Amino acid sequence: MMFTKEQLVKMINEADAVVIGAGSGLSTAAGFSYDGNRFMNNFKYMFDEYGYRDMYSAGFHWFDDEESKWAYWSKFVFLNRYEEGALPLYQRLLELVQDKNYFIITTNVDHQFQMTGFNKNKLFYTQGDYGLFQCNHCHKTFDNEKQIKEMVNSINSKTHKILTTLIPKCPICGRPVEMNLRCDETFVEDDGWEQASLRYKKFLKDNENKKVLFFELGVGYNTPIIIKYPFMKMVYKNPKATYVAINKGHSEVPKEIQGQTILVNNDINEFI
Repeated sequence: MMFTKEQLVKMINEADAVVIGAGSGLSTAAGFSYDGNRFMNNFKYMFDEYGYRDMYSAGFHWFDDEESKWAYWSKFVFLNRYEEGALPLYQRLLELVQDKNYFIITTNVDHQFQMTGFNKNKLFYTQGDYGLFQCNHCHKTFDNEKQIKEMVNSINSKTHKILTTLIPKCPICGRPVEMNLRCDETFVEDDGWEQASLRYKKFLKDNENKKVLFFELGVGYNTPIIIKYPFMKMVYKNPKATYVAINKGHSEVPKEIQGQTILVNNDINEFI
């Protein structure tokens, strides 16, 4: 039997708690594109000079100097964090749960949940935020909007570099900063990250034996230990829990929780 939108709404309304797990597939379905025309219109030089075809891959490029690196990253962050604004899919998702007992854990770093109006105390961004710089020495993070926009405005269209004077530094120690994105062991889990982690753990503890809907959106197998596997394990431990996953091409779940699972092989944007 086909799982319908009406059934999803009913499950959300009847649940004691809703835990949303969001992966990159959610933002992709919402319209975020890192390749195609959006890449070529903004970073054609990265294709011409190095052969990159998408923003994600180009982000791993080892730049020769800081001016070139921050020209790329400031434009990247500006496009994906500050220019886009809240996307309609996230707004529709908020309408589904805004009056419910919910919490969100996400590996996305585009800040869409908070920009849309989700309660920031019910959000756990596990992998960082495009809107933050980090200092590996001070183990602190800093809002970057003002600096990002200054760097973007200074980019030389011929050299693809920013002004040397705008290379971002830590306001505490003066050392170079990096993006607050989990790419290696230097990722800074600051006080805000720790507090969000504690709130998430408390939410799970407070609702562990209740009728919980684990609602997974666009989560693949890049980092399944953050959302997917924990969701499956918690559903297995709680006979009152249900696991609903919407993801095109989603694979099967372990047989132990098949009776508590609904897999929706559909485009998230169309379904929601």
